[in-house]
Amino acid sequence: MSFRDLRKSRKWLSAEEIRLLAILLSIVAGLLALNISLARSLPGGEWFFLRWSGARAFLIDEIQPSSKLGSESAPRSTQRALPIGQIQPYSTAIAQRVQELAYGRRAFSSEYAFVLNDPFYIVLLYTPLALIRDFTLARGMWMLVSEVALVGSVLIALNLTEWQPPRWLYLSLLVFGLFSYFSLHAFVSGTPAIILNFLYLSILLAIRSHSDELAGALLLLVAYQWEVGGLFFLFIIVSIFANRRWNILAGFGMSMFILLAISFLAYPGWGLPYIRAVLSDWYRGAGLTFGHIVSVWVPDSKYPIATIVSLLLGVLVFLEWLGAVHAHFRRVVWTASLSLAATPLIGFAIFPSNHVVLILPLVLILTLVWERWTRTRVLISILIVGLALLVPFGMYMQSVYEYSPLYLNLLSVLPPIAAVIGLYWMRWWVIHSPRTWFDQIGTRR
Repeated sequence: MSFRDLRKSRKWLSAEEIRLLAILLSIVAGLLALNISLARSLPGGEWFFLRWSGARAFLIDEIQPSSKLGSESAPRSTQRALPIGQIQPYSTAIAQRVQELAYGRRAFSSEYAFVLNDPFYIVLLYTPLALIRDFTLARGMWMLVSEVALVGSVLIALNLTEWQPPRWLYLSLLVFGLFSYFSLHAFVSGTPAIILNFLYLSILLAIRSHSDELAGALLLLVAYQWEVGGLFFLFIIVSIFANRRWNILAGFGMSMFILLAISFLAYPGWGLPYIRAVLSDWYRGAGLTFGHIVSVWVPDSKYPIATIVSLLLGVLVFLEWLGAVHAHFRRVVWTASLSLAATPLIGFAIFPSNHVVLILPLVLILTLVWERWTRTRVLISILIVGLALLVPFGMYMQSVYEYSPLYLNLLSVLPPIAAVIGLYWMRWWVIHSPRTWFDQIGTRR
């Protein structure tokens, strides 16, 4: 038996591979430069600033003054560095800094307070960016990560639906994923919902490929921000017990033990402040729920309409979970899409930037359209994508030109309602598949 010389068998990159690598690096550098430029000129980034400030307060001895973030309207008394000895990640000082960035002042009692409500092991994940003193540079890098996650979300969604659209529709979905109203809203505000959406889809992909330990580890990373994917998390838990996929729980438990050990060693006293922050966030977010919006629309109703709708929807989603635990994986993807779409309607605070998670329901609806109506699928697909792209922008522009709470409330509740209706509409057509006059357009001679 002869042994090969590893030094002789080593292959260097070819000229074509080097050229491709140089092009990719140039694109990444160009995008980063563009994102930094946008971060300097675009207001916002409040959700990322909340996590960046919390991580920086723990690591560094000061918090950047608001004047360096473009918030010139902040009081002069707050334009100073705050020492680490007086500031903790879950303190009100962090929330006040974010309020000054988001509102240009301290928040009123009726406004959202931007209290950090992430478990500390999640805050630690922001420490690489928190080491960057310049918030603009850190925000630009976060934008780049968000762009990659958006593209990855569309690609994984197509993979999960096992659909190969034509090239023009493939590119259209990538453009939609990056430039839809809710994607841009999430992109500018710096919400973690983009990363969470990527993790949700990655969990489904890991479960399908039987990478259970990986799915469990990823599941821990989404075990917070319940207003984004609370029902999705519960659906995965129900599926684990129903299908006895105990390795997912093993991966979840091992990851939890490691991250909790690291977080408590780094900051032993974070548990109680974190619980207080979660309760405070729940209280201050009460005015952003589906029930509050319905009470504004129907103030004199004798019945709790929103509560009834939320309960019925919750029961319906739970029954769908039971029906999907032993079904084909396409049904699992459909139920996961329904869970993501229904989450904002069952009592959590609604933030339009969180609707970026509706990418999967949209792709699944288009998949069912493409398979159901072979004659008119191009027209219907263009119509669905066009409506999903233009209607939110239209309502936003209308709210800018003529301020009306109606359009802002519609931007909050209409997308998840439309996603739920669209999912059930397409499911009905797939199951019953009636041959109507609309289906026969183009087949008559």
